[in-house]
Amino acid sequence: MLKHLRGSLLLTLAGLVLGALAGWTTHGTVEGVLHAVFIVSVLSVLEVSLSFDNAVINATVLRDMTPVWRHRFMTWGILTAVVGMRVVLPLGIVAAIGGLSPVEVLVLAATRPEEYGQILGSAHVSVSAFGGAFLAMVGLKYFFDHEKDVHWIHVIETRLSQLGRIHSVELGIVLVLLYAVSGQVEDGKQLEFLVAGIFGLVTHIVVSGVGDLLGSAEATTTHVVRSGLSSFLYLEVLDASFSFDGVIGAFALSTNLMIIAVGLGVGAMFVRSLTIMFVERGTLTQFRYLEHGAFYAIIALGVTMFLQAFLHVPEVISGLSGAAAIGLALWSSVRYNRSHS
Repeated sequence: MLKHLRGSLLLTLAGLVLGALAGWTTHGTVEGVLHAVFIVSVLSVLEVSLSFDNAVINATVLRDMTPVWRHRFMTWGILTAVVGMRVVLPLGIVAAIGGLSPVEVLVLAATRPEEYGQILGSAHVSVSAFGGAFLAMVGLKYFFDHEKDVHWIHVIETRLSQLGRIHSVELGIVLVLLYAVSGQVEDGKQLEFLVAGIFGLVTHIVVSGVGDLLGSAEATTTHVVRSGLSSFLYLEVLDASFSFDGVIGAFALSTNLMIIAVGLGVGAMFVRSLTIMFVERGTLTQFRYLEHGAFYAIIALGVTMFLQAFLHVPEVISGLSGAAAIGLALWSSVRYNRSHS
């Protein structure tokens, strides 16, 4: 385990140092340094706890990827996750909403972080719709697979698997959910919610379709490379859906963009290290129902994001629901292993 977590532990140390520097630069006092280090630690722990199910889902994709693409996921992927998803993407959203240039957004984040956080928070309807639709598609597609022969909650999953013979049934269900939830969204935001949700569906279709399209290459080497590329893109979009809601929630703890990026980045690195550990140690094969629990957690998070479009749902609820699903699946897997030893 230490071998897999060594990089994350080193990054944690570097993150704490950066957090201390940010605290000293902002406040110039020991109390400010300790407060910044504390916030970085809390954000890191929250990111890991809320994204643990993401690690399990990532492992289901990575186990079919070559070691080369796994390495790229840990190098290119972590740069995309930390810099792209947790810094550049929020800046881009604020620029689009506020009609600002990239330089103006950076100045706004550095000098008026409260205003920056308010503008970013105003996008919660679109973020909830996009992320909820994408995650719901990921979770439902797993259970509507008619070739799926291992079932955890048998009475539910066998029926869902049979319904999977209906072409694109999961797409129809998510469209109905989008329409139903849009009626609960505040006036003037319904169209925004529907459009963002449709883009979430289209993104899932495109990413999945790219994998099927590129996977049809005739040459074996090209097939491996292109399949790795499509899986890499799929994981990055999945990470964005998981993480962006946490980026908005992080402003409840700090308005310092550097501290937020460092804290969430450290957590993201731990999630990736856990993913690689799950793959190389064969955790998913050792625990029969762990994968099922993760996909139930995915659906729960998708539903939670839909609800957040018109209700305030604390992050701890979405985190605990996912942890509960994975914990129960792990417990059931242990029982199964003992009974079939």
